[in-house]
Amino acid sequence: MFKNHPRGLVTVFMTEIWERFSYYGMRALLIMYMTKHLIFADEKAYGVYGAYTALVYATPLLGGYLADKILGPRKAVLMGAFIMMLGHFTMAVESLFYPALALLVVGNGLFKPNMGPILGRLYGENDPRRDGGFTIFYTAVNIGAWISPLACGYVGEVYGWHYGFGLAGVGMAIGFVIFQRNQKIFGDMGLAPESSLKPFFLGLNKIHLTFIGALLIVPLFMLLLNQNAWMSSLLGMAGVIVLVVVGYTAVKSGQVERDRLIVAMVLTVYSVLFWSFFFQGGSSLTLFADRNIDRNLFGWTVKASMLESVNPMFIILLSGPFSAMWVRLSKINKEPSTPMKFVWGTLLLGVGFGIFALGRMFAVNGLIPFAFLILGYLVYTMGELSISPVGLSMITKLSPDKIVGFMMGVWFLSAAFANHIAAFIAKFTSSGGAGVTDAVSSMNAYTSVYMDVFWISIGASMIMLLLLKPLRKMMHGIH
Repeated sequence: MFKNHPRGLVTVFMTEIWERFSYYGMRALLIMYMTKHLIFADEKAYGVYGAYTALVYATPLLGGYLADKILGPRKAVLMGAFIMMLGHFTMAVESLFYPALALLVVGNGLFKPNMGPILGRLYGENDPRRDGGFTIFYTAVNIGAWISPLACGYVGEVYGWHYGFGLAGVGMAIGFVIFQRNQKIFGDMGLAPESSLKPFFLGLNKIHLTFIGALLIVPLFMLLLNQNAWMSSLLGMAGVIVLVVVGYTAVKSGQVERDRLIVAMVLTVYSVLFWSFFFQGGSSLTLFADRNIDRNLFGWTVKASMLESVNPMFIILLSGPFSAMWVRLSKINKEPSTPMKFVWGTLLLGVGFGIFALGRMFAVNGLIPFAFLILGYLVYTMGELSISPVGLSMITKLSPDKIVGFMMGVWFLSAAFANHIAAFIAKFTSSGGAGVTDAVSSMNAYTSVYMDVFWISIGASMIMLLLLKPLRKMMHGIH
């Protein structure tokens, strides 16, 4: 797999696997830990989970800026990995729950936006191996996401939540050590600017001060994790800034650039709806699996947190066939346009939720057959594969050069909005919290919301279908 690629690819690949292992391993346990161990009501647990995942997508905007101006990508990755490692191990201490989540947010903000640039710099601008290198990199993401719920989920639910979180921390520690010990492979690439290494304040340089600042901002994120109203206000302000910047740019642009920018914003806003449904995975879908899915498989009860591995497993299995399908359709001029892929993605996602809801017709004492969860996840993942790979590509193709970086940030910020909205949607599935004993009532609550998601997804797809022709016209030749 690594033959004929730069040596640094192995280091990036292994670091990414273990970072994703730690993130998805901890995430698989988070909602269960809050409702079963901390005894949070469902509504509170969904709120904390939504705030956490929203911040995970929002903070890389700041982390990318700090890497560009002060740290360099390599220092940013090391600093982020170290802080995340602290966060994972701190999760093992119940009284430090919010500080631990805040540390994970801060570390993720530094780590997440900087692995891609390091990988990109291993290749020349026109290196034909470049796309293959990124494909291998994304394989690492999905391998880590697949194996971690199986390992951390099982350990956490069987031996104790804190052991599961500790295992996630071990994964991050392994990733940190791998990246740290192989720094020489990268040579002078991705280093911090020389100005950042000079004493700046009280004998400390800018890198030292950035690390101190990263720790000092932890209380702010603790507050945002615990106060959802503040999180809503912060995201609302960010949304206003986005609209002002994009609106001003559109007014100052020519007709073609303005039309394309409008299309990019329409698809970005539309994606928020898609992802707010998709991100039920990890929150309401995990509790749904725990409370209302018959998880008995050949005499063994599968742990609910382990089922978060189903989606990445299907991504690994289906990404190759999907990629080949798009290539084949392109060769015969039948590949769907980007807006049409959004239509198909939302339709498939909605059908996946429809399958989850349909299972109640075959339930026994409030427990739905296991096959409905697996089949629902299969179709749900097909929806993801229709939209996820084309999102960033769409932004780079449709955005004016002068704000393409800003629009990339807007795309990631839209995922933060979606995670926050997903928490509000998940709250509608609540039927009493962790102490719920009536499986039939909880099943009806979950499946009722999932059927609503099905119908809204179908409706949104039809609206996008009606907009397809004007949107394609406004793209001015971009597919």
